[in-house]
Amino acid sequence: MAYSCDCEELQHRIVDIPSEKFDASLPCIYKVPKSLFTVKRDAYTPLLISIGPLHHGRKQFKPMQDLKHRYLESFCCRLVPLQKENLLEDYKAFLNSEEEIIKSCYQQQLQQLISIKKESFVDMILLDSVFIMELFLREDEKNCNCKNHINKEDDDYITTRPCLSKSIQRDLLLLENQIPMYVLEKLYQLVHFKKPTNFLDLARNYFESWYPPSEPTDFNNHPQILHFTDLIRRSYIPEPKHLNYPNHDNQNTNNNNNKQHHHDCCFIRTASKLNAAGVSFEKVLHRRLLDIRLETRPFYGWLLCFGCLPFPCSKYFKARIQFPELRIDHRTECVLRNLIAFEQCHYPDEPYICNYVSLVDSLIHTKDDAELLVEKEAIVHVLGSDKEVATLVNSLCRHVVTNKTCYHKLMGELNEHYNSNWKWTMGTLRRVYFRDLWRCSSTFVGIAVFIFAIFNFYRVIRGFPLLVT
Repeated sequence: MAYSCDCEELQHRIVDIPSEKFDASLPCIYKVPKSLFTVKRDAYTPLLISIGPLHHGRKQFKPMQDLKHRYLESFCCRLVPLQKENLLEDYKAFLNSEEEIIKSCYQQQLQQLISIKKESFVDMILLDSVFIMELFLREDEKNCNCKNHINKEDDDYITTRPCLSKSIQRDLLLLENQIPMYVLEKLYQLVHFKKPTNFLDLARNYFESWYPPSEPTDFNNHPQILHFTDLIRRSYIPEPKHLNYPNHDNQNTNNNNNKQHHHDCCFIRTASKLNAAGVSFEKVLHRRLLDIRLETRPFYGWLLCFGCLPFPCSKYFKARIQFPELRIDHRTECVLRNLIAFEQCHYPDEPYICNYVSLVDSLIHTKDDAELLVEKEAIVHVLGSDKEVATLVNSLCRHVVTNKTCYHKLMGELNEHYNSNWKWTMGTLRRVYFRDLWRCSSTFVGIAVFIFAIFNFYRVIRGFPLLVT
């Protein structure tokens, strides 16, 4: 089906399309910095499909370009029952009017953008947008057991092959493989599908396997989502009240104190050492990935050794790091690296993902540290061994630069706990004598026997002079 029209028709149709202004004052799609790219090239490079101009035209993506055209035909078939056969012409008119703004979303002075002509650029964005929309709709229909619009000729080539589907998902999350989100939202608005009600819900449903279960994200209260990489980042970050940076309004008056505080809170001990000091690790559900907290009670926290008692209230005796489950498989490194690269380029003042990875890196230095977190189910992985988890985590922070952390309060509390002699003693008692219920029971029996022996010894000593006389 043809989707082109001459320039006069395009200019005429532009007037009829309501346009929402997009803030393009800064680019949001970047080439990965060379310092990060050289560490792990494969993590930033598409495997099967190119989206946008940065990898467009490469020979290895030719088979998927053919598939994009088949998906375009399928999408056009959707428009016939809706009586919107001319929609793609309207959409192309919109892309022509927004061509400069769309290009400004990409990092400036990219050779790929300089060499591509306007008409070719618009056709490329149109084809990629329609492919993504058709792919998301097919996946949504598959989940709803509805296949009315699936083209039987290609038998739903992607969604019926899990390995291929996951690889496509991975490629769609790469920082260099993006098109602006508002371009896709405009296409969805023009078609006006009834379910889901907006494109962000459709995208979130498609990528739901890439983030842990948590409370639903209300994107209406957030600024404009820039692209899919930004979507995943927003899904990981909790509300600001649970995650924030230190306030340095009074930095000029307390400069030395702030420097010392920053130095003290930038480093924490490993998971094994914290556990030896009486800190427990606890998996929590229905929280965002970055929502890590330290739970303690002011009075009960001084009696850590009673945390193993089989009563509901015994958890109050523990110093617990509540850790949302981190799932690690062979795709996790790719996602985290692209999120880190995006923050390094676009959010240098809000490096939440970088801070999270740095915190986990501080907790895991050896296989034993990783084994402890896996045992507590704070980390769930499908890698070959816990040592591979430690190796993966330790490699993520190479060449990553941050000058502050949103976990400054958590780190300060952990360091304060670790440096307390009393809590170290309580932690040692718990580890040696109160590790579990049976050892706790034997400890209490031993204490009772010891007290009974002292009592009997005292009775003997008191009666001894009477026997002598």
